[in-house]
Amino acid sequence: MHRSAPRLSRILACAAVPVMLVAVGCSSDSDSDSKKNAGSSSSGTASTKPSEPTVEAARFDDLPDPCTSIAKKTIKDLVPEAKKKNGTAGRSNDLAARSSCSWNGLDDKGVDGSQYRWLDVGFTRFDSDQSLGSGAKRATAEYAKQVTKAQASEGAEKVAAEPAAGIGEEATVVTYGLTKTDEDFAYATVVARTGNVVVTLTYNGAGYAGAKTPSSASIVKGAQKAAKEAVAAVADTADAKVTPPAKSGSDDSKKDTARDTAKGSGSDSDSPKSTTKPKTKSS
Repeated sequence: MHRSAPRLSRILACAAVPVMLVAVGCSSDSDSDSKKNAGSSSSGTASTKPSEPTVEAARFDDLPDPCTSIAKKTIKDLVPEAKKKNGTAGRSNDLAARSSCSWNGLDDKGVDGSQYRWLDVGFTRFDSDQSLGSGAKRATAEYAKQVTKAQASEGAEKVAAEPAAGIGEEATVVTYGLTKTDEDFAYATVVARTGNVVVTLTYNGAGYAGAKTPSSASIVKGAQKAAKEAVAAVADTADAKVTPPAKSGSDDSKKDTARDTAKGSGSDSDSPKSTTKPKTKSS
């Protein structure tokens, strides 16, 4: 009996060793798998980036011909005796993004003096950009910039600005007086936004050789009328891309709003030549 006790102890000890090794091995594999899974999960989470919101698409992708954006009859009424009936187009490297046209003329009334008028219309279009924002948002910023610029015109007197209803999505008319070539000019600038396009229209006039300076009210009325037509031309240009052209000889093709090719280049002067007779000063 005394010999068998030590032997039994050795057998039990040897039998216990494999159980421990197996337990240790299982524990090690389990820990390793847990770490791998954790690392894989962490790596997957880090590589996922939130998607940026897509900016709104620009409403207009082209601009109208500025020299035909205002009806010929309107030009005749606002700028009598215009030197160039079809206007003078401004220079531009990209007519789909920026364009302009101007008219000027001196209506000589003999002993009653002369009336000078000048009209200019400009268009600026903005595309939507993921980093810069939508075309409408960018146009809104340009709209505010142009209103501020009009109010800060050099030499301007009695500057005033107020909303102009019924012209685009938003519009402001800026009025002021300006003295140049020894004459008093009345100015009105209408800045309007329609979608991603900004329209800036300036109309001014003066009386020469004893003629009276036009009233601010008449200048504002003319500027607003022309601005409405210019804004409408932006939409007409977009519609023309999806609407079949009118048949040759139809009444629509004869309308005043037909888009003829503008002639001339450069920019018109906004005041008549110095050869105009000086104003007669009343005593």
